[in-house]
Amino acid sequence: MKLVVLGPPGAGKGTQAAKLSGELSLPRIATGDMLRLEVSSGTELGKEAEGYMRRGLLVPDDIIIEMVRERVSQEDCKRGFILDGFPRNMAQAKVLEALGPMDLVIYLDAGEEEVVERLAGRRACRECQAVYHLRFSPPKADGRCDLCGGRLHQREDDREEVVRERFRTYRERTQPLVQYYQAKSILEKVEGLGTIEEISWSIQETLESRGLI
Repeated sequence: MKLVVLGPPGAGKGTQAAKLSGELSLPRIATGDMLRLEVSSGTELGKEAEGYMRRGLLVPDDIIIEMVRERVSQEDCKRGFILDGFPRNMAQAKVLEALGPMDLVIYLDAGEEEVVERLAGRRACRECQAVYHLRFSPPKADGRCDLCGGRLHQREDDREEVVRERFRTYRERTQPLVQYYQAKSILEKVEGLGTIEEISWSIQETLESRGLI
């Protein structure tokens, strides 16, 4: 099974893709995580990508496409995979189509203000990378990780002005993918607001209705 989880930044793509990965025993391919690893490791690709990420801009297609093409060729993807954060524009979608047809595109729908509240309130541990939210899941001690005591910080791409720029870029370049996949009859919209469990249940119902599970 080959799935794409699509939606604006902050819609919960990563959370739901990770849950699906565990439930379906399929690898989750998260381009955002792959890029952050390159940045934190100080690789040449990471240095190149960091400048774009800091400004809330999409990393150039050639970098992302090469990462994804190499990843889906690995042995654990033979049975299928779940794409999280790819494709983000029509050029990437065309490359993906060349790699083989997708079974379903799950579109998590969320508005700009909800996205800003979710992302701008996030804080991550510098040591273990655990993630908190100042409103929804605050740490027990202000500015400190519950798990390891490490200092919490706000990621550059979670700052409000960057989040709004990311959303603007999403509307401009990624939103057309919704119409593209609708025309192929492989897109299902799922409400991106609600608890993690509610959204997960909606996705499960969608997969069942399509006969995929």
